Order: sequence, then C-alpha cells, then structure tokens
Amino acid sequence: MAYQTVGCPGLPDDPRANVTEPTPSCPVEITLAALHGRWTTLLIRELLRGDRTFSELRQALPALSDKVLSDRLAHLTEAGVLDRHRRPGWPPRVRYSLTPRGRQLGPVLQALWDWGAERRPR
Repeated sequence: MAYQTVGCPGLPDDPRANVTEPTPSCPVEITLAALHGRWTTLLIRELLRGDRTFSELRQALPALSDKVLSDRLAHLTEAGVLDRHRRPGWPPRVRYSLTPRGRQLGPVLQALWDWGAERRPR
C-alpha cells in the first residue's frame, strides 16, 4: 500500500508525521516499541508459522534463554501482538498465538528483510 503524500514521496500525509521529536503516539514509534528487543522478530516469525507453547518456542530458538523468552512473550502480549491461552490441568498448558494485529506484522518483517537483504555486504 502506498502512502498518500504531499510533495514528499514515501511520507504519510498525516499531522502526526509533522513532529520535531519522537512521540509515543507516532505510529512508527508504536511499531518499533512492539518490535523492541533482541529475539522479538524471531519469535514473531515462529508464531506466524502457527500457535506455539513455551517449550516449542524454546526448541525452535535454542540459544534463547528462558528468561529472555518469558520477557519477550510478556512484552508481546502486553503490546497486543500475542494472545496467551492457558488450558486447565496439571501441568498447566499455555499456548501463544498472534492476534490479528500481530499477524499484520508479517508484511512489516518481510519489508525489513527485503530492505536489509538489498544492503547486506556481499
């Protein structure tokens, strides 16, 4: 989707874009805050493939520590990117899934990948 622009290709025609410093209400800052933290994009990638448990995520990303995984899952849940589904029983079973808003990050990650792939040193 292309932005409507006024004289500046690639810039949105939105009053929120006319700021002199970053603000929490800026759509770009909101997106960057949701993607904040090392491993976050890889977790989203895994969840774009389908719902996962903590153990399945840990297995998919073995170098990721349990603490960082827990922190990132909590952050993404708080940001409205993930839903946390706890099933009754012992031991407790928790599955994580992307919200509709979280699924919308797929093309964002693809755009970041494409931009970086074009600039990667050969």
